[in-house]
Amino acid sequence: MGILSGLKGLFSSGESAPVEAEKAVEYKGFEIIPAPMKEGGQYRVAATITKGEGDEQKVHRFIRSDLIPNRDECMEITLRKSKLTIDQLGDNLFG
Repeated sequence: MGILSGLKGLFSSGESAPVEAEKAVEYKGFEIIPAPMKEGGQYRVAATITKGEGDEQKVHRFIRSDLIPNRDECMEITLRKSKLTIDQLGDNLFG
């Protein structure tokens, strides 16, 4: 698979399909909603990170290149990477 076709797969309705989002996890004033994506028999690390409520709510969605064969393991990795992102970027996560 070439680089362009790989990128196309990330943003098109190709093989990736969102798996039902999990319950939100609070972390340092942020809310993490893991949403691993099923892709070719594996799961891609993906989540939504929010902060605030109503008109003040900020949202960051991310999809990682990591493919994990087990859904439960993917959930653990998604939470770990989300927390690390929050630790490293804090409010700068939202631009």
